[in-house]
Amino acid sequence: MDGDFIIGGSFSLHAYMDTFYNNYSSIPKPVKCKGSIDTRGLHFSRAMIFAIEEINNNTDLLPGIKLGYQIYDSCALVPVAVHVAFQFLNSFDPVFSTGNNCSQSGMVMAVVGDSGSTPSISISRLISPFNIPQVSHFATCACLSDKQQYPNFFRTIPSDQFQAESLAKLVKHFGWTWIGAVRSDSDYGNNGMASFLQAAQKEGICVEYSVSFYRTDPQSRIQKVADVIRRSKALVVVAFASFGDMKILLEELSREPFPTRQWIGSESWVTNTELTRFSFCAGAIGFGIPKSAIPGLREFLLNLSFSEVAASSVLTEFWEDAFNCRLKKSAATVDEKVCDGNEDIQNLQSQYTDTSQLRITNMVYKAVYAIAHAIHNAVCHGKNVTTQCDKLTKLEPKQVLTELKKVNFSQNGYDVSFNANGDPVAIYELVNWQNHESGNTEIVTVGLYDASLPVGKEFRINRNINWMEDSTKVPVSVCTDSCPPGTRKVLQKGKPICCYDCILCPEGEINNITDSADCLPCHKEFWPNSKRDTCIPKPIEFLSFQDILGIILATFSVLGALLAIITAGVFFYHRTSPIVR
Repeated sequence: MDGDFIIGGSFSLHAYMDTFYNNYSSIPKPVKCKGSIDTRGLHFSRAMIFAIEEINNNTDLLPGIKLGYQIYDSCALVPVAVHVAFQFLNSFDPVFSTGNNCSQSGMVMAVVGDSGSTPSISISRLISPFNIPQVSHFATCACLSDKQQYPNFFRTIPSDQFQAESLAKLVKHFGWTWIGAVRSDSDYGNNGMASFLQAAQKEGICVEYSVSFYRTDPQSRIQKVADVIRRSKALVVVAFASFGDMKILLEELSREPFPTRQWIGSESWVTNTELTRFSFCAGAIGFGIPKSAIPGLREFLLNLSFSEVAASSVLTEFWEDAFNCRLKKSAATVDEKVCDGNEDIQNLQSQYTDTSQLRITNMVYKAVYAIAHAIHNAVCHGKNVTTQCDKLTKLEPKQVLTELKKVNFSQNGYDVSFNANGDPVAIYELVNWQNHESGNTEIVTVGLYDASLPVGKEFRINRNINWMEDSTKVPVSVCTDSCPPGTRKVLQKGKPICCYDCILCPEGEINNITDSADCLPCHKEFWPNSKRDTCIPKPIEFLSFQDILGIILATFSVLGALLAIITAGVFFYHRTSPIVR
């Protein structure tokens, strides 16, 4: 949609792209996405359109100015994201300049997106030299907080640095010291897992295995990762993976009987309702963006006219997949029906229509409003009734970038601001996958993590958690059970510090501390008890004259005394003799 100022949007509407082998004897074909459409990504892109239309109808924010948009599909892949970045820098329409200065009419004022960290990095590196600000709703890699490399990058979702630390504290809170680690082989997964492992090491947590994969890897690689999880002894698996990658892994695990595991998930997949169909993951816990409410969004999403669907290739693809029909009769096969416009989207069960848990959607909503406020502060003057905006102002993206650093507002009760690194305040909900009476798995909020609170008070649980196999008892995941008092830990050669043997304290020594590496000797007047966990006084024994031993000792004592007296008498009697003298 055209407008006075254009905002770009980059969302992952597909997960794959066609691969062409160019011989460079002809013009290479443009990159093209393929695969089934991601209804969640479509939901995000439509939320951006909703926010822009809401702003255009707002008389307080940018009055008299119409915002337009250019939204592209990045396929969650770098080659396509690079292509999208160039579209943000150039208009499709040719622009000719007869003067010395080239026109920048094709540039967008700011960009919302991308949905992933790696595509966001690619886009940022290309548009940053042109000072075009980028506000992502779902790129969480801690690396993007580096303002020297990404000076134009902002985000409404917290950095993974906070999430990694909160996940390590969560694992420590439940006493798990022996875990498995799975990650996406991408900037999101690798950087996120590196931060988690660093935090976990400080908490004394050991990792049995750490494996990575990507959804485009060969099937043998995915199967190998699944086999590692199946053979492991660690009951707890921490998965720092994107939704698309996690979906591929869970599909592989579901093909064979899978031993029960307690899944700990990152926000990218643990709040995605599409994955709850994998029943063996019931009991999973993890951190997610807080739920929110956006008035009017559901009505906007469901208010799709048949003509609007037919005019958009993306909406056409969504409509055909959702209702298993074809808009064009010529494209339908014998077994397929033709869409007639009577399809009922109101009762459609899809992530596109699901507004029960608006988490990331709210991040898109906030990103659009942050950009709108930055443009407002750059071109509008005065407040409230006296506000005047000049849509003819030659606005440069650099001005929007400068104003974006200073935005601080509240929209629908949600505060929006950025710190020096372009990050918001980190607040997460602790969510739990719980089986409902209907047989479905629901995502339930059971706690909260607020990084702005004092140390030690950031994390709290306010509701019961259902664990794996629908148990209410916290599962145990340790390499070796705790060494009880009376024993000491001896590390197993070649294994992590969480793996050890429990050896009984040696004779004369005790230990009254669980998991101690040393035993202490008792005082000389004490000796260890049978369990060797405490020192007790040695008993005092008295001899009796009625005992045989007492009679013998008394007899020898008397005889010895008599012999001494006799010897002394003999010496005294002969005291004048030369020998004695």
